[in-house]
Parts: sequence; structure tokens; C-alpha cells
Amino acid sequence: MKKKEIYLAGGCFWGVEEAFRRLQGVGEVVSGYTGGRAPNPSYEDVCRGDTGHAEAVRVRFDPALISYEQILHRFFEIHDPTQLNRQGPDWGEQYRSAVFYQGAEQKAVVEKLVARLRELGYKVVTQIAPAGPFYEAEAYHQDFARRTGRGVCHMSVPRFSQQVDGTPVK
Repeated sequence: MKKKEIYLAGGCFWGVEEAFRRLQGVGEVVSGYTGGRAPNPSYEDVCRGDTGHAEAVRVRFDPALISYEQILHRFFEIHDPTQLNRQGPDWGEQYRSAVFYQGAEQKAVVEKLVARLRELGYKVVTQIAPAGPFYEAEAYHQDFARRTGRGVCHMSVPRFSQQVDGTPVK
């Protein structure tokens, strides 16, 4: 079966990359930039916050082993989709929560999961936008957490299996 792709922004791309790298069915995770106006941005360009790009990852996966929806579940549980233009200590539009979809089917799945989170009481601010150009980040950003032991900053929170106040979902 053909590999599929998903583009996700959930704060610092080092931690997002690491959270997906170990999932069964995921073949490749690449850090980069997407969702902005400037072609071929550098890390410094994106950090200035004036290109409109988000630090993001491209996840290539085998849909026979892991579904688009399963990847999105993981995404919404490894970052805080209620924080506008920030994740933890990182702030600015480049650290926004965003899903860049390819086609109506992917968009529908994202919208369904966001609606579910809202039903559970989360004030989700995740941007849902069509995928555009994805620019790979500089080589020193790739596999950063694995290579350095740093940048593992995303904790898993089981948002779909419990209410915001801790009451289990039935």
C-alpha cells in the first residue's frame, strides 16, 4: 500500500518529531516549516515570527498499520490544542497548533476529532488549514531529540479518554 502523509504543527518540532518517530506504522518524520507566506524560509526567518510559518512535521505513514485518525489522536494528546500561538515556554505564531490537511476526507476527520474534544470541554484553538508547501528544516534540526537527548518536551495527556475535570468518559 502507498504511504500517506500528514502535516502537523504542535509547538517545537523537535518534541513533535520525537513523539511520532517511535509509532508503529510511521516510516518517516521530518521537521520543517509550513503554513506561511515566504518561500524557502530558514529557521531564523521563522523564529522572527514574520513569515507566517509554523514549526511543523511531515509524518509519512502506512495506513495498513496506522490510520490518519490514530495519528491525529496522538497529535492532540502530545501537545496542548487549547493554547493559542504557544506551547509551554515557546510562544509566537510559529508555535501554533495546526493540522494541514490534504483533501476533504482528511479535513472531515480533523473536524470530527476537534468537535469531540470540544464536547469533552476543551477550548480547542487548533488551526485547520489546507496543506501548502512544506520546507524541510535545516539538517541540524532533524532527529534532534534522538541525537542529543534534548528537546523531548511533549507529554502525553489522554484527552479522548477522560473529561477535562478528570471524570471518565462512558
